[in-house]
Amino acid sequence: MKKNTQNPDFTKLKAVFVNCTLKKSPTLSHTQGLMDVSKQIMKSEGVEVETIRLVDYDIPVGVQPDMTKEGETTDAWPKIYKKIKKANILIIGSPIWLGERSSIASKLIERLYAMSGLQNEKGQYVYYGKAGGCIITGNEDGVKHCAMGILYALQHLGYSIPPQADAGWIGEVGPGPSYGDTEWNGKKIDPPVGINSEFTNRNTTFMTYNLLHLAKMLKDQGGYPAYGNSRKEWDDGTRWNFENPEYR
Repeated sequence: MKKNTQNPDFTKLKAVFVNCTLKKSPTLSHTQGLMDVSKQIMKSEGVEVETIRLVDYDIPVGVQPDMTKEGETTDAWPKIYKKIKKANILIIGSPIWLGERSSIASKLIERLYAMSGLQNEKGQYVYYGKAGGCIITGNEDGVKHCAMGILYALQHLGYSIPPQADAGWIGEVGPGPSYGDTEWNGKKIDPPVGINSEFTNRNTTFMTYNLLHLAKMLKDQGGYPAYGNSRKEWDDGTRWNFENPEYR
């Protein structure tokens, strides 16, 4: 990307990448390899970036903000949620298993959903004013299918989705090397698998900048106006009068 004095300033933005691999650290995550491409672009633009590998934390399933209040012994979700809440951008990374997003990605979405009834200072749902995207990797069909489900869930919870908000890499059907692999069946692979894919690199770059542009616009204007979408005003009685024939 060419640099010039007209480039937007993204330095006040924060982004959280949540890797929903099934592998605990320090095991190699191929999904993380592609997420790192987007992450490095953001860091080059001065964005504050954090990566969370969700499987490393003790997070029970459930749709309540804190599952210890539902009988679970521990729940790391409330602390992770605080990081996500502070971020302007959320990118969910997931591998493909049986054509679907990982079980960890589904757990993340369910726990995000647990907080979706909370409100921001305008009385809007808490994820309003934030941008969301996703990165998918796998050795079988399903990149667009997984992205479709993740992005639908994010927008339903209140995240804003920019154009082309997903990116992915997919290998040949069946067993084979995954994104970033440098060896397969004892044979060296150079360059690493996938890193020279123009389609993947282009989509990852466009996704990253589309998220940055949208997040900056939302931040600069203070999120969405509260006119017509405030849960607080709805509950207080300041709502559309459905019983008035004039509005029908």
